[in-house]
Amino acid sequence: MKQMNILVIGDVIGQPGIRALVSMLPGLKKHYNPDFTIVNGENSADGFGITESLVHTILGAGADMITTGNHVWQQREIFPYLDSTDLVLRPANYPPGAPGKGFGIYEKKGVRFGVINLQGRTRMWPIDCPLRKAREILRKIESQTDIVLVDMHAESPEEKEALAWDLDGKVQGVFGTHTHIQTMDERILPKGTAFLTDLGATGPRNSIIGFDPETGIRRNLTQLPLKSEVSSNPAILCGIVLTLDRDTKAVTHIKRIREQSAV
Repeated sequence: MKQMNILVIGDVIGQPGIRALVSMLPGLKKHYNPDFTIVNGENSADGFGITESLVHTILGAGADMITTGNHVWQQREIFPYLDSTDLVLRPANYPPGAPGKGFGIYEKKGVRFGVINLQGRTRMWPIDCPLRKAREILRKIESQTDIVLVDMHAESPEEKEALAWDLDGKVQGVFGTHTHIQTMDERILPKGTAFLTDLGATGPRNSIIGFDPETGIRRNLTQLPLKSEVSSNPAILCGIVLTLDRDTKAVTHIKRIREQSAV
């Protein structure tokens, strides 16, 4: 059986996450030899959003494209760029009028990869239904793609699982982002869709979801809206590798990645 690999890296947080990605992604790609690489970059700009400069840094490190989430809107300078590129997605289920695109099709090594970026609604902004939006997009792209992958940026594990089960057999992979905590429930669902509730983050190890622990403690003690600052210590890089049959495009294996950066 001829195999192919897809590498997906979880939320990159601030400069520690960028340093880890730049220093580690080339080695990971050499080791796993992925046919396609996705990186979630929504926290790369000091923990909140992404800039055009950071887009080029992430792509230059070896990503084929970038997904995001709810924080993508916090760097307004990115808005015109989102409209001009297919290489950075924002969640597809924002209402009409939002900058950017929520899905893209990328051809590499003769394979057409479809990527859909969605956002949950539980304990988040009450935007359009991610399940209905996923179904709508799949109807548009199913004849144009060989493989479809979905980044579900959401708080709720139940909401992420509901999406994965609804799409089971219709896409090759559904992976959750946003909580920055890697889950250990990787599996292939009955009809063949690979799923992990959350990829985890590529961000500082000694932190509270990537941010300075002292600020997190004070916020919980006082309930004051204190601004989070990205912790400065070296990062953990988290993600997954999906292995597929190159001929049938069926997923045969899902493996979690969790590696400590030295920088």
